[in-house]
Amino acid sequence: MTENNRHVMPKFEPSKGLEFGIYTLGDHLPNPHTGKRISAEQRLKEIVEMAQLAEQAGIDVFQVGESHQDYFVTQSHLIVLAMVAQATNQIKITSGATIISTSDPVRVFEDAATIDLLSNGRMEIIAGRASRVGLFELLGYNLADYEQLFEEKFELLLKINENEVVDWAGEFRKPLKHAHVLPRPNNAAQGLPIWRAVGGSLDSAQKAGRLGVPMYQAHLGGPASVFKERIDLYRTTAQSSGHQADQLPVATGGFFYAHEDMMEAYRAYYPHINEGMKKTNGSGFPKQAFAQGQDYRSVINVGDPQLIVEKLLYQHELFGNQRYVGQLDFGGVSMDEIKRNITLIGERILPEIRKHTMKK
Repeated sequence: MTENNRHVMPKFEPSKGLEFGIYTLGDHLPNPHTGKRISAEQRLKEIVEMAQLAEQAGIDVFQVGESHQDYFVTQSHLIVLAMVAQATNQIKITSGATIISTSDPVRVFEDAATIDLLSNGRMEIIAGRASRVGLFELLGYNLADYEQLFEEKFELLLKINENEVVDWAGEFRKPLKHAHVLPRPNNAAQGLPIWRAVGGSLDSAQKAGRLGVPMYQAHLGGPASVFKERIDLYRTTAQSSGHQADQLPVATGGFFYAHEDMMEAYRAYYPHINEGMKKTNGSGFPKQAFAQGQDYRSVINVGDPQLIVEKLLYQHELFGNQRYVGQLDFGGVSMDEIKRNITLIGERILPEIRKHTMKK
């Protein structure tokens, strides 16, 4: 463990207020409005360009996830993040999520620490369990070990992050005996901020609190108040486990799409979400549930800039989160639309969010 039994934590600037980021899962889907799909090569290049545009707009974080199935291109998401590291200078970069259950923690740390060195200390890891489980068979793991694999490998990843020399034994890989794990990040802790991704499980939120690690929670839809329960449980568990809950950051993420006209935002974005989920999840997104996102209390951050600001401020007050990350490219959204969204974020959304959440 690091000093005072604390894990490596991400750093935030209170004077900037709520951090705002964008993320991609690297989906490679046709645009439902045109029926056309760009090449995988172009999609990957556009992801790097999206990170550059985000940095230019003053966005704080850029996040890339992995998904090992049809209609995705970022199976090697850490390679993509290495490209982002070289193409940018200031924006924080993070995985979102690295499926640690089917990855070797030693290799994940080596790759992520290398990206951190290339990016001058901008790298973070979000470790998750996988909502799409086809990768278990693809990568040679038994889905019956879903929970045990994650807990064991997450524990090992934390131990490697906090100790340059590691002795460790578990069930799913050979023991490490006085293993010297390199390279190390060039910071005082010689480690990386590592978040635990939490889905719909209260148990997972509780485990994150018990460990005292940062928590990342993604939302698909519904009232924001529903998701508060997991965040509250995380913090109360952390406090009762001897951690300083007020120093443990929470990040949230979900669908994001901005347009100058609120109704046009919902009309234009819904086909991307619905058709995209049909292809990647097997079923679409209920239209009525999506339309309910027009309520400022919904976690679907779609609408005009004014509504989105209202939503994000409401969620920030409810969750006390330090970071929000929006997914604005899902379902074949064109690069022109992505650019327009990033411009709206930089010019009309970020200034308002920062004005109302910054601390002097």
